[in-house]
Amino acid sequence: MIRIVVRGTPAPQGSKSFKGMSKAGRAILTESSKKVRPWRQDVMAAAEALRERTGAAPIDGPVLVSMVFTLQKPASAPKRRRTYPMRTPDLSKLARSTEDALTDAGIWADDARVIGYTKLWKTYPMEDVDALDTPGAVIEIREVV
Repeated sequence: MIRIVVRGTPAPQGSKSFKGMSKAGRAILTESSKKVRPWRQDVMAAAEALRERTGAAPIDGPVLVSMVFTLQKPASAPKRRRTYPMRTPDLSKLARSTEDALTDAGIWADDARVIGYTKLWKTYPMEDVDALDTPGAVIEIREVV
């Protein structure tokens, strides 16, 4: 099992905006969210640090993944009882941006290797057993043998 702890503000992979055509005839697309690049860089840095320590090659088989995203709790949320982050960001888009960053970091050959999730969750700090004390994510990857 691989366990990666990422510190930073989780950001969803948003839609792409069309900016025109290049001289080569290809569409120029930019990410609509300014927050996704820093998040992907945080994920890549944590994943690359793990790969450097372990020397592991990219996984090229089926994997099960757990992702728990810890989001900043709004100031307006109750302090003494558990609340759930049922507004933006969208959970599936958080997973998508994180999967793409793990692919870029060389954790796996392609995010198509993910065959299922054991846990896909968003929470506030310290309100879940897998939550961090600050924004970020805990990612666990298990190869299926």
